[in-house]
Amino acid sequence: MRTPAMGAARLRGAFVGSASGAVSVAAHALGGGVVSPEQPSVALLIGACAAVGVLVSSLRLRAGLLELMGLLAFGQAVGHTALTMSPGHHHGSHATTVMLLAHLAAIPVGALLIRGAEAALAKAASSVRRAVRFVGTMGVPAPPQVVLVAPRAVAIPRKLLLSSGIGTRGPPVHR
Repeated sequence: MRTPAMGAARLRGAFVGSASGAVSVAAHALGGGVVSPEQPSVALLIGACAAVGVLVSSLRLRAGLLELMGLLAFGQAVGHTALTMSPGHHHGSHATTVMLLAHLAAIPVGALLIRGAEAALAKAASSVRRAVRFVGTMGVPAPPQVVLVAPRAVAIPRKLLLSSGIGTRGPPVHR
């Protein structure tokens, strides 16, 4: 049976894996590294960040902010390593400093964003759970009662009423 903690762990894994890949590409570009889609390192980056996401989602504990920052740092290190696997990869000393600062700035920001997303998921799931519970407690309305009238209970109209409106208007006919 799935629990809300399992859903949160999967969401956390997806966020950490995708954020690690995105920050690795952005920091690499800020540091002067060239990232093009045809490089084999991009395929390696996608696979590595997916593996990081699966690893993080397999952790069933509720990660605090520091643990989440550690997971993001690990994911970014894996992503950066995957990007450095391209054949003509090189960095200058200035580029490495800018890249490192970009990685370090992204870790706490990413952790706060992921915690915010987890809190929003918990709030949304709680609201849905309360709404379903409320709808479930409402009873089904009783079907309307149908009153059957027996044929004997119908009154037979009098002859005077039946003949009062029939015929032409005018003086009586002389016979």
